[in-house]
Amino acid sequence: MAKFELKLPKMGESVAEATITNWLKNVGDRIEADETVLEIATDKVDSEVPSEVEGTLVEILFQVDDVVQVGQTIAIIETEGGEVASTPAASATPTAAAVEQTVQVAQDVAAPVDFSASEKFFSPLVKNIAKEEGISLSELEAIQGTGKEGRVTKNDILAYVETRGTQPQVAAAPAAVAKPAAAPATATKAVPVSVNGGDEIVEMDRMRKLISGYMVQSVQTSAHVQSFIEVDVTNIVNWRNKVKNTFEKREGEKLTFTPIFMEAVAKALKDFPGMNISVDGDFIIKKKNINLGMAAALPNGNLIVPVIKNADQLNLVGMAKAVNDLGNRAKAGKLKPDDTQGGTYTVTNVGTFGSVFGTPIINQPQVGILALGAIRKVPAVIETPEGDFIGIRQKMFLSHSYDHRVVDGALGGSFVKRVADILEAWDINREI
Repeated sequence: MAKFELKLPKMGESVAEATITNWLKNVGDRIEADETVLEIATDKVDSEVPSEVEGTLVEILFQVDDVVQVGQTIAIIETEGGEVASTPAASATPTAAAVEQTVQVAQDVAAPVDFSASEKFFSPLVKNIAKEEGISLSELEAIQGTGKEGRVTKNDILAYVETRGTQPQVAAAPAAVAKPAAAPATATKAVPVSVNGGDEIVEMDRMRKLISGYMVQSVQTSAHVQSFIEVDVTNIVNWRNKVKNTFEKREGEKLTFTPIFMEAVAKALKDFPGMNISVDGDFIIKKKNINLGMAAALPNGNLIVPVIKNADQLNLVGMAKAVNDLGNRAKAGKLKPDDTQGGTYTVTNVGTFGSVFGTPIINQPQVGILALGAIRKVPAVIETPEGDFIGIRQKMFLSHSYDHRVVDGALGGSFVKRVADILEAWDINREI
């Protein structure tokens, strides 16, 4: 008999860890080759980890809700044979070892912090980071956690470290400085809710908890401001009606309005690169690539944002294929972790549900998000050389939310106006 080490596989260049959400096999269970052993979650994407061998599960090394680094051994499978085997992900093990070594060094040199006085649970990794960064117990307790039952995760404390010290200091009143840091702790306390016999209490699922944490974090991080503009998309509606059947027969893809809008946004970002940035403390990161996130609603009511990489390099056919592929895989739960990484700007279509316009929350660490309103037939003044007259036009609202820390009204307004100009100048005779 031989023992096979089942390791957390590499799931993309930007993914270093995952959370175990469910074990589908128990110790003693027989496992077939390519059979799924457990389910994991990275950010908002759920994935499955199959076994590469046939055998019996003899040991489980991590439990549900544990965070595992890529390359770490998560289970032992006993197989027929003589040598101890392992998955190809073993090449990533030094990364995990390096992390552990760094933590150990921090333990040796950092001043001791007594966490026993706290009633909250903090993982060993979070405690070690707090020690290394000199974070006091009171500071740690004030961090708003996005983990299970409000626990502080590694990402939470690292985000706190990045923004720590960026708040303006008041030299005359040192005690007042600590109050803003303690405010989030108050927000996490449960508010008494009246429940009667007909009410039902349902715990949020994992994804909804993540979304909740991200939305609160975004509002607390960015100074949101909005610009709105109405766009005449009559030419686009007429053009799509004319070519959509031909497009579907030729390409095997449906032509929706979304790729048309995404193409316009990508062009506008090239004209206004100041919107294609992110913020890291006091530094602005100018993004080289234009990677468009497209917010998509899932059947269970949750939200996910897959990303179209290098969107400015795609023609309309390529954009339509990318939009349909990501949208279909999102609905089927087949997105990969890398599919939601690396976005530089996000578009959300609130018009899908009939909303005329909305005020979307920025997808951190981006600095802007565009909401597409519903297309409606409305009476409008039409200007012609012979004079003005009233006609029926197809119109919609664009709602642009942007981070006022780094984007002023001139840039935010000019960008959304550029998107509108591109859409209104659509060539009704454009070839596909």
